[in-house]
Amino acid sequence: MNHWIKSRNNQILLVTCVLMSMLLMRLFFLTVIQGGTWAEAAKSLSVKKLYTVAPRGQIYDRYGRVLAGNKPSFTVHFSAGELSDEEINQEALQLIGILEENGEVYRDNFPIMMNGNGGFYYTFDRTIEEWLIAQGMPTTFTAEQAFNEIRRRNSIDEGMNEYEAQAQLQTVYNVYPPISVKNMEFLETLELNSFLDRYYLKHDLSAEETFYALREKCKIDPSISDSQARKILMIRNELAAQGYRRYIPATIAKDVADRTIITIEERSSDLLGVDVVAESVRYYPNENTASHLIGYLGQISESEKESYMEKGYSLSDMVGKDGIEKKYEEDLKGVDGVKSVEVNVHGEQTRVINDTKTEKGKDVYLTIDLDIQKTAENALEQALLAIQRGGSFQSKWGNYKYGTAYPNANVGAVVALDLKTGNVLAMASYPDFNPNLFATGISKEDWQSLQGKNLRDPLSPVPLFNVAARTAVQPGSTFKLVTATAALESGLDPQRKLRDGGYIALGKSTYGCLLWNRYKRTHGLVNLYEAIEVSCNYYFYDLVSNKDYTKGTSLGLDRSMGIEKIMEYAQQYGLGLPTGIEISETVASVPTAEGKMKNTKRSLHNILFSRAELYFTKETISNKELLNTYIDEIVSWTEENPTYSETLKRMKKMGLKEEMQDTVAQLCKFDYYNMATFTTGDELIISIGQGENSYTPLQMANYIATLGNKGVLNQVSVVKGVEGTGTVEKASGTKMNVTDDSIFDDMIEGMRRVAVGSQGSARAVFSNFPVSVAAKTGTAERGGKINPPDEVEYIKKYLPRISSRLQWSDVEKEMYRLMDEYPDLYQTKNYAVRQAVMLLSDGKVTEERIDAYKADYDNFAWFVCLAPVEDPQIAISVLLFQGGSGGYAAPIAREIIAQYMGLNQTYTDYDLSTKITQ
Repeated sequence: MNHWIKSRNNQILLVTCVLMSMLLMRLFFLTVIQGGTWAEAAKSLSVKKLYTVAPRGQIYDRYGRVLAGNKPSFTVHFSAGELSDEEINQEALQLIGILEENGEVYRDNFPIMMNGNGGFYYTFDRTIEEWLIAQGMPTTFTAEQAFNEIRRRNSIDEGMNEYEAQAQLQTVYNVYPPISVKNMEFLETLELNSFLDRYYLKHDLSAEETFYALREKCKIDPSISDSQARKILMIRNELAAQGYRRYIPATIAKDVADRTIITIEERSSDLLGVDVVAESVRYYPNENTASHLIGYLGQISESEKESYMEKGYSLSDMVGKDGIEKKYEEDLKGVDGVKSVEVNVHGEQTRVINDTKTEKGKDVYLTIDLDIQKTAENALEQALLAIQRGGSFQSKWGNYKYGTAYPNANVGAVVALDLKTGNVLAMASYPDFNPNLFATGISKEDWQSLQGKNLRDPLSPVPLFNVAARTAVQPGSTFKLVTATAALESGLDPQRKLRDGGYIALGKSTYGCLLWNRYKRTHGLVNLYEAIEVSCNYYFYDLVSNKDYTKGTSLGLDRSMGIEKIMEYAQQYGLGLPTGIEISETVASVPTAEGKMKNTKRSLHNILFSRAELYFTKETISNKELLNTYIDEIVSWTEENPTYSETLKRMKKMGLKEEMQDTVAQLCKFDYYNMATFTTGDELIISIGQGENSYTPLQMANYIATLGNKGVLNQVSVVKGVEGTGTVEKASGTKMNVTDDSIFDDMIEGMRRVAVGSQGSARAVFSNFPVSVAAKTGTAERGGKINPPDEVEYIKKYLPRISSRLQWSDVEKEMYRLMDEYPDLYQTKNYAVRQAVMLLSDGKVTEERIDAYKADYDNFAWFVCLAPVEDPQIAISVLLFQGGSGGYAAPIAREIIAQYMGLNQTYTDYDLSTKITQ
């Protein structure tokens, strides 16, 4: 025995056995002898975590004035804690009762609603139906059918894959259908599936089946009515949405009144899972001002849930959805505070276990000047409203009368840049919105008020859309300065005079100045300065062609002068390229031969597909795969451009009706094949800013800033700095490839004459203005007709004038026949009704005839300028949709220059060093 004890291993084993015996005896004493006592004590205590949402970082203008701040508020939280299902259900009903009694708005994200007949429906399904109806599509459409319809409406090449089509819809046409092309499902459908997955329910359950399944899962008393049960499920859903972090309290109501707080505190012993916490709510003191730049907040959607929760967010958090709020979300979001406390059965705090304080989010400082921003927005709105009625722009700098009214001038944008740095001084789009609507969750009514009124009209006002950064359109004559740059670099003498010959004839087309087209007059002999002043198209036709068309001789410029060189300089000016701004922007490439070929082929494909019933045999169109094969084959000949006789010969094998083979051959050959490559006519119109050109107001402002900056292209920025991380560092500006900076002086001289010259198009605005301005106006032609919200109603109304031989009853019957027999071709009444009219008239009624009674789009108005001429400091671009003529936009720029140069109040540049370099 003594030998055994002397062993070191045996000694350790003996000590371990003794200690284990003591622990087991103590455990027996606590759990068996004193078990009842300790169980009662444990029941009387529980640990609660109290969360305090960190204040969001504020957003300031360049002088430290608040653009987005926070205001104190009280929020109601609900935490399941150690509560049983029965206790959660009881407290949920009591809480909702208190909130309703006090008229509070509470969070209701439970996606099952009850209709008046006692039935149930998913809110996700209703949202899809409402969107389809607003789009004029059948509510039975699948996501794929809806996406294909949107593609067709915007002439997206059917040969593109879904991802390419989606990118083009967003970047070129500013269309964002609520569809995931990855899954080819409506986003709302994905949200519904995610909701069902949360409770491990099958995706094919009806709303009613899901509702009763959740009643059972949550152990809701059968005696409770369905309407009351829904209120319980509303809170249970908020708790369940936290996923594996269900210990985090769910936000039920924000910004509650004092009487609600008092009531909850008085009934705290009955509401153990309810807390009222003080927190901050986003507040935008200037309301609509800079709304497109700042952006807005929104709740985390199901599709965003996973990524945000990985970053430590609670699903009740509000996050940035657009603009700076979205771009700098992780900087603006602070660190929430957590206090762990013990409370007894009466809800009284017994002790604090730990307390982690909140950390405020970082402040973001923008480059914009609040005063200039307000000036830009007010001037933009005033101008558009005055243009709509043919009124006057009122200003201390002189009133400007709009001689012709343009009722559809209801959308516009303006951008003002610090010319030397590329920093944004102001960026405004009209119409705008109030981001305060989103601060605690936007109502359905407010959301609907921010949507477009006519979704069939791509120019219909959409308040949430940032026109300044995301709408690319033809720049009109403002582009002529690019053509001038290429010509000057090719050896053009700016003093050399060329004669305006009125018009240039190319085949059956003529190209002339507005002066010739309207009055059959010419500008006579003009040099570069005068050509810019009077905006002489003919002069710039000479330049792009390197030819004096009046004399029929060469201009003698460098042999590289031509459309390719002009496009090269367009890109050096930043056109067709990203500006580098921190928020989302649209970028459309500069015109290229490849781009025109691609666009032509896409258009031909769409026209053949849309007229399939008219052109192709019944056997062909009954087989969509065969139809597409034939159409793809016809389109593929575009690059080859066969002769007319060869085209007609090939058409005989393409499944066409015999009587339509010649019609289709002529259409393809003369309207598409011959037009698919860059022609001389293309080069002429591109040189004056028409044709394939397409740029945003933001890009145009930077282009003018680059010109005024002697060819130095700066990255555009709207963010000056972020608290604690320093000022934003930008790459050095890129110098344009020019041999002599004096060419910029030549162009600025021509622009100066636009503002004050005897024939300048902006002289009425700037002739008596105390600041020297260099400007260029532009009028961009917008082709096409304005589609009414309902094509069927339009045709029904105008059918007697479209064709006196057709009866509406016959057209309607044919419309439904087409939709029944060819659902893949005619998925909506809007397309089928047009085809019905053409078929019943044997093709004699053309699409042009059908559209004859729709309103035409009016011209877009462009105005660009820089000031002062002696030392340019500010560059501005203004775009007015259907604003008539470029001069109509000039008063807006004048107000901004006055504010920038005159400054009603002088500010010392705000010292951010203590804020953003800590």
